[in-house]
Amino acid sequence: MSFFIGRNHEARRSYSFDEVSIVPGSLTINPEIVDTSSGVGDIKMGIPFLASAMDAVTNPAFAVLMSKFGGLGVLNLDGIYTRYPKPEEPLSKIIRATPEKVTRVMQEVYSRPVQEKLISQRIAEIKEKGAVAAVSTIPQNAHRIGSVAQEAGADILVIQATVVTSRHESANGTYLDLKDFCKGSRLPVIVGNCVTAEAASELMETGCAGILIGVGPGSACTSRQVLGVGVPQVTAIVDAADARDVFYKKTGRYVALIADGGMRTGGDICKAMVAGADFVMLGGTFARAKEAPGQGYHWGMAMPSKYLPRGTRVKVGREAPLEQILTGPAFKDDGTQNLVGALRTTMGYVGAKTIHELQQAELIIAPQIGNEGKLLQKMQGVGSV
Repeated sequence: MSFFIGRNHEARRSYSFDEVSIVPGSLTINPEIVDTSSGVGDIKMGIPFLASAMDAVTNPAFAVLMSKFGGLGVLNLDGIYTRYPKPEEPLSKIIRATPEKVTRVMQEVYSRPVQEKLISQRIAEIKEKGAVAAVSTIPQNAHRIGSVAQEAGADILVIQATVVTSRHESANGTYLDLKDFCKGSRLPVIVGNCVTAEAASELMETGCAGILIGVGPGSACTSRQVLGVGVPQVTAIVDAADARDVFYKKTGRYVALIADGGMRTGGDICKAMVAGADFVMLGGTFARAKEAPGQGYHWGMAMPSKYLPRGTRVKVGREAPLEQILTGPAFKDDGTQNLVGALRTTMGYVGAKTIHELQQAELIIAPQIGNEGKLLQKMQGVGSV
């Protein structure tokens, strides 16, 4: 449904996580027997969680740890770990910088060029531990860095920018044709980000294995403030899932959808899955892990841009080990720990044995459900996350 907003302009109503709720099913299942696995290309994971390709979140050690618990950590090949042999010093500079100077410090840190030998070295550090090596680069660097990553033994390549379309033209007149790129890649390719059914449909036609959904919802991203672009996540995921289902019926090829950003709690994650996501990608949530390289800080991927920074550094704290955040036990009651347990419990409540069955559960529009009956919680300052 569209609404007239003036001057012959119409706007479609869209929805965020706080405005919808999951309806319990008519059948319930013991959470211990549900299957939380999901796959992208030929690679299967025990839990549908990806750690963002952000330098404060995923370094090689964190990628190994995510793989150990059944998830996936994505390493940013345009980041600090491929620019510095010893990344601890630049990380410390960013962490210690004052709020007034941190953007400039970050621009200086990220001005050092990426070294191809470090790309190979970081991938080897992940692979030698028996973990899945998922790596990320921007469209402008996809041919050069993607080729090095492929030769180094990477398992998954993510081509990621604020907004990605099926063809990317650069300032020098060259362009990245994703269809040709995916066809020539020996690795499954995940592309993103996008937020519309049309863009998702075109990206699926490229032969990619997965698509990242979300523009600007991340806790450290300021794209929506700086650029004014974005779509609330629930609507973006639902639209992309509709396109995915149409594409699957037409071609028989299933493209995984990864909800990227905007999820603060286990409830948000479950809503993203019901909306149609196969995976969720989390940044700020995992930046709180004691093993995260940001040491309690988190910053946006586009923050170091020398032209138009679109990120910020936020203090998230070092709350708990990654294992506790993922699988508990939870020592907080706000839904930020034991995320896999929350997913399993919701799957049980809606009667879903698999992620695909969870995607068939019902969502309703309920913008006030978070406040219903919660007066005492509001008075005592709880339940605000």
